[in-house]
Parts: sequence; structure tokens; C-alpha cells
Amino acid sequence: MTQPDPVIEWLLDSDPAIRWQVMRDLTDAPEAEWMAERTKVETEGWGARLLACQDEDGQWAGGAFLPASFDPREWRERGQPWTATNFSLSQLREFGLDPSCRPARRSVELIGANSRWEEAGQPYWEGEVEECINGRTVADGAYFGVDVSAIVERLSGERLDDGGWNCERCNGSIRSSFASTLNVLEGLLEFERATGGTPRSRQARGTGEAFLLERNLFRRLGTGEPADERFLLFLHPNRWRYDILRALDYFRAGAMLTGADPDLRLAEAIQRLRSRRLEDGRWPLDWSLPGRVWFEVDDGPGKPSRWITLRAMRVLRWWDERPSIRA
Repeated sequence: MTQPDPVIEWLLDSDPAIRWQVMRDLTDAPEAEWMAERTKVETEGWGARLLACQDEDGQWAGGAFLPASFDPREWRERGQPWTATNFSLSQLREFGLDPSCRPARRSVELIGANSRWEEAGQPYWEGEVEECINGRTVADGAYFGVDVSAIVERLSGERLDDGGWNCERCNGSIRSSFASTLNVLEGLLEFERATGGTPRSRQARGTGEAFLLERNLFRRLGTGEPADERFLLFLHPNRWRYDILRALDYFRAGAMLTGADPDLRLAEAIQRLRSRRLEDGRWPLDWSLPGRVWFEVDDGPGKPSRWITLRAMRVLRWWDERPSIRA
């Protein structure tokens, strides 16, 4: 008999939000089994706990991007708060809340009716002006069945000359940002998964991917040096921040959708990922963002992380199983 993998067992001894993804992505459980586990996100663990934090009007913490009680001093002294609607919806998407369940449908409807962006009072599902925020809004909207095609069209036209995006574009930036680009790419991928995309959105996704691939996911194009050493450290939840594991998981998901083989320009980032594996087969959480949260979903920086380990293992499984890589 094959001995059970202790890392897989450790991952399965967790929240339904992780278990169902392990079953789907790492153990090849039948779809009926992992789908049954996924339904528990609504009623058990982190998913149920986050839904219980929701306001009567469908929002979280009374605001779209910022809590209603937000004081700028909090950002300076404690860090950006992560409890408002935008970040809570993204976390429910990461957990895998079934978009067809009643709480999800209710949330989408109430947020559309009641939530307005702090930037200029725009209705939530129309987006605002910042590319990072709009990218996540597209990802959440497409996942939960909202028509976000107008935001997609706007984002497709906001690419910079180097092929990516920067949320400081409106302030004069002419160079793309790793983080902004990945936030938009994740949104465009979710939109493509839900609708098939449009010729313009697929083209935009291609140029955004090229921006990251030309830089091996973390290097400056001009000097070859790491654009930010933190890109090589593993973070969770990422919120809007970038690291190579988040980027690799995006490329995995994109290839799974289209059937494409891995791009060999990912190889250096893959090697960096392998090198961080602990002796016991797990991966650590290197750091986490300061700021107000509803609750923690990891054991803290420096300790093995189920979220990081899940994502790392499925990325490496995808990479190692592709014929072009084995050859």
C-alpha cells in the first residue's frame, strides 16, 4: 500500500476552503467529492465566519474599499485596513464560495444596490479609476456572475506602452507595475473563464503576460536585478501585493484554461520556488501585511503555511507534468 503523504494529510486537516482545493488540484478526487467539500465553505470555517461579518446592506465594514469608520491615522500607524467589501469579496473568491449559493447571490445584489466607491461615489460594479482595484473588481464580479464587461473594456484600453498596467497611471506613470499588472491579469482571466473574453481582453491579457515573462516574473528589464526583493518572499493573503508564487499560480490557472504548455521563461521563478521548500516538504509564510483584518487564516510569518504550500504544490505539479517540461 502507498503510504499517505504527510504534507497532503496536513493540508487536508484544515478548513474546507483549503480541503476542496487540495482534493481537486493535488489528489485528483472525483469532481462530486471536491464539489461536496466546496459547498461547506458557505456553512463552515472561514467562509461562514466571513459571511457572518457582512453588514445588512451587503457590504463589509460599511464601505467599498475602506471601512466606514476609517481614520487616515490608522493607515499610518497600523497599516491599511483589509475589512471592507473589496477585500472581503476577494477573500471569499479565494475560499471558493459557490457563486450560485444564496449568500453569494444576495451579496452581489445588495452590493450593487448599496455600495459606492469612496473615490467618486461610483456604483460598486461599475468600478472606479485605479487599475488594481478595478482588476480585483473584475475578478470578483466575473466569478460571482456580474456583468463587468464595461470595466474590462476600460482596462483593456488603459495598458501602457510596455504592455502592462500601473495604478499610478492617472498620476502620470508611464511604466507598468508588477502588482498592478497581475491584479488586472487575474481579473481578465476570471472574465475569460466566465465569458470566453473578447478579442480585446484576450489581447490585453497577452501583452500583460509578456510584460511579466520578459522580466522572468521579478527582474528589472534594464539591469536584470530583482525589481523588489519582496517579490521573492511569500505573502498571504496577497491583497493587492505581488510575489512570484502569486504570479506562477496565475500562469498555471491560465494554462489550465487554454491548454497551453508552461512558458520556459517561468523556469527561474520555479527554481526559486523549489529552493524555498522546507525539509518536511512544506513552505513557510515569509511575511504578512499589517492592518485590520476580520481574522487570521495563517499561523504567522516564519511558520509553515497551508495556503502557501497548497499553491506551491499545485504550481510544481502543473510544471512537472507538462510534456514540454519533461522533454
